[in-house]
Amino acid sequence: MKKDDVTPKWTFLTNHSHVLVCIQNDPFARARDIADLVGITERSVQRILTELTEYGVLKREKSGRRNQYSVDFSRPLRHPLEQHRAVADLLALFGEKPEAGGIREPR
Repeated sequence: MKKDDVTPKWTFLTNHSHVLVCIQNDPFARARDIADLVGITERSVQRILTELTEYGVLKREKSGRRNQYSVDFSRPLRHPLEQHRAVADLLALFGEKPEAGGIREPR
């Protein structure tokens, strides 16, 4: 195996960011599906979803037996080096440009 074939064990984004990207892509995503995509346990996803909801980045509503999430793009990022940026700035890196300062309701 060549040195270039080794996958690094770290990433530039946190699991919180990865979960948020998954929710932006699918507001009805199940914790099990997010866990598979991110590569963490379902329990970790549930904890992250709770933390993002408590901080106000996500709003959770029941839709039948499933949760439906909406994202508040105006919330500032939490780290002091990033707090001058909003969630919208982070998620804009992954495609769809969020509405400035607003909450995108699920599709």
